[in-house]
Parts: sequence; C-alpha cells; structure tokens
Amino acid sequence: MIPWVQLDAAPLPEGGELRLMQRGAEFSIMAGSLELMNSRRSGSEVALATLSAEALGPRQSAQVLIGGLGMGFTLGAARTAWGADARFTVAELVPAVVAWARGPLAGVVGDSFEDSRVTIREADVGALIRSAYAAYDAILLDVDNGPHGMGHASNDDLYDRAGLLAARRALRPRGVLAVWSAASDPQFVARMRRAGFGVTEHQVRAHRGKGPRHIIWLGVSPG
Repeated sequence: MIPWVQLDAAPLPEGGELRLMQRGAEFSIMAGSLELMNSRRSGSEVALATLSAEALGPRQSAQVLIGGLGMGFTLGAARTAWGADARFTVAELVPAVVAWARGPLAGVVGDSFEDSRVTIREADVGALIRSAYAAYDAILLDVDNGPHGMGHASNDDLYDRAGLLAARRALRPRGVLAVWSAASDPQFVARMRRAGFGVTEHQVRAHRGKGPRHIIWLGVSPG
C-alpha cells in the first residue's frame, strides 16, 4: 500500500494544526487525527452547493458567500449550479489552505481561481456575515465539521443563536443558509427554526451514493 506523506502543516488560530497529506493521487486535509476532507470523497461538499441552488431557485445576479474553501469542491459545484451573472465570495480563515489550493491541490481545485465571478477572502466568514445586511442570496457554511466540530470558540459563533440571527440579517428575502455537518443535531435545527428559518434536513453520502452519511441543513429566510 502506498504510504501517506505529509506535504505541509499550518497552525490553526486557536491551537492545533492542519496537515495536508498525499497518498498517490489522493489528498487529505487533517486536523490532528481527524480527517476533515478527502479528494476522493466530495459528494456532500458538491451537494451543499447544488441543494442550495435548488432551494434558492432562479435569482438574478445571485450573491453567494461560501464559508470554507477546503479543496474547492463546493465552489466548483456552485459555479456550475448558479448562472453566469452570479458572484461568489469564498472566506477561508487559514491562509495555508488558499496556498495549498493554488499549489499542491491545483489539480483538484481546477480553474475556479481564474473565474472572474470568484473572490477569495482570507477572512473569518463569521465577521463577513456580521458586517453584512441583506447582502447575500445564499450563505454556504462548511466550517469546523458543523455545529459540533473541533470546538473553536470563533466557529461556535456561527452556530449559536446570535450567529444564526446574524446570518438571517445578512441574507436577502427568501435567501438560503446552508450548513454542512458530519452528524445530525436536533438542537441546532431547533435553533435555526427559532431564528426564523424554514428548515429542511438532507442526508447525503460522502461519495457517489456510498461512504459516510453527512448532513446538510437548508434554512430559508422569511420573505
């Protein structure tokens, strides 16, 4: 069996580190012993974009905010799912992840960075959300494995009551908040509903109908 090789590592803002690993043509981004994403299992990241676009429906000049670049699967799917007049802002907190996407992962990310519709921000997506008012048609969050991720306080702010209310304010009428999670969380669904979102939960497979089941919540803001 081909062994894993560590290509690079980067510190996380609140401790610990991310590691970029490679085994043959396969790549993995890990936090400690936890695999956050794998280049061979992109199904749920793609579904985060496609389900969001379906829930939003036709929207002229859609403004889409994506929290978390990862390996670019959600961004790539969003570029296809939305029209040519859409605009995409990707917020990535860890600069090394952007560097990996331009370097070792360039073959995985493809030509997304050359798309004039795309803006990459090395920034906290929570800060962008809190500073916005009726700015986005869709907000897609794939951050810290969902509401029960690695426990970074800055990410908790996305998923608590205040964070959900901020997301609602940042969305336009009938906008979509889409949240990726490694596991189900009825309490989080209840918080979304208390924040005024109409919520649906979707179970999706990690890769082409097989592999681990992940969760995507779609919250539609009031009209």
